[in-house]
Amino acid sequence: MPVSDAPHQFPGPDTAVDEHGLEDLIIEAQTALPVELPALANRCASVLGLDAVAIYLVDLQQRLLVPLDESLEPLVVNRSSAGWAYRTVAPRVAEAEDGLIVWMPLVDGSERLGVLAVRTASLDVVRMRRSRILAHLLAMLITSKRAYSDWLAARTRTATMRLPAEMLRAFLPPHTVGSTRCVSTAVLEPAYDVAGDAFDHSVVKNVLHTMILDSMGHDLTAGLTTSVAMAAARNARRGGGGLADAVSAVDEALAQWLPDQFCTGVLCLLDAEAGVLRWVNCGHPPPLLIRAERVLAGALDSPPQPPLGLAGPFAPGARKVHESKLEPGDCVLLYTDGVVEARGADGAEFGLDRFTDFIIRSNAAGQRPAEVLRLLIEAVLEYQCDRLRDDATIVLFEWRPQYQ
Repeated sequence: MPVSDAPHQFPGPDTAVDEHGLEDLIIEAQTALPVELPALANRCASVLGLDAVAIYLVDLQQRLLVPLDESLEPLVVNRSSAGWAYRTVAPRVAEAEDGLIVWMPLVDGSERLGVLAVRTASLDVVRMRRSRILAHLLAMLITSKRAYSDWLAARTRTATMRLPAEMLRAFLPPHTVGSTRCVSTAVLEPAYDVAGDAFDHSVVKNVLHTMILDSMGHDLTAGLTTSVAMAAARNARRGGGGLADAVSAVDEALAQWLPDQFCTGVLCLLDAEAGVLRWVNCGHPPPLLIRAERVLAGALDSPPQPPLGLAGPFAPGARKVHESKLEPGDCVLLYTDGVVEARGADGAEFGLDRFTDFIIRSNAAGQRPAEVLRLLIEAVLEYQCDRLRDDATIVLFEWRPQYQ
């Protein structure tokens, strides 16, 4: 279908909405099966005076936008109007043979879910507003249902997932979380074969908790190690414990349940009101601080501490918690060694300089943090011909009090 990216907007009169019909559909949506969402969305569109809609969810690697309607074809994120709306989190209006398509981003808080294609014969301020309302409603419905729907999970996969990855991904949070003062986003590859790497982030009131882990090995045991570590840290956090408590909980859990296993990691806590960052580094590459489009070398380095989970005579003593004051706009980067040690066809490593330069240039170009990491992990995969020799995980979080 020929599509033009030229924007259109036509003024037009407001039209009445069948509020009772819309209320009935919203009530029905609460118990609708995920597979029924495409038909339900079209009925909602009709009530709002729109012609038709189609829901597209992004795949696990953020390369394709996959339609929930199984009769439609996926769209490429990097080369489509739909992908433009996803990448920029902004509406995109395109011409179609039978009218216009409004591509609306589907977003849950800070997490990009996909896009909504809204077909309409003409477009005015009212229809644009209703398209946005419908996108917000469907994003909430998708979020509420994907936690228990294997069908939604399967629709966003393009390959067979190995058991260690299946287990580990069950523990992972959304790729992006945030508030008006901070945002944290993460990527993890290989998407269907990961085993030992993991990330975690959560906003508790005005505090952002982040964590990155890299377990020894690349098998089911490595995935189990990481899963136990994440569970222990979350258990301590949800019980009201601080950063040192979370690290101790991980050490104790691994020593008790998996005494022959260990992992490296960095656990961070950012006070999003005061901009104070506290962190503990357990045998992992140090966090990187990016300020004013440059890396502040050594700013978040700290004396080495043992990995997590060492038992017996190797058990660590009291962990040292470090502290630093951030400035508005500062970005902190956590990563596993599989990122910088990815090797190209000539044997050269991707390297820390190439890694940080990519982040800085993308930030300077105005890319959102989630899009920066999507593009970066694509670059890492392309550099290694889509065959990573080790898991590669990146967490990027930003303090932005100016946005409050």
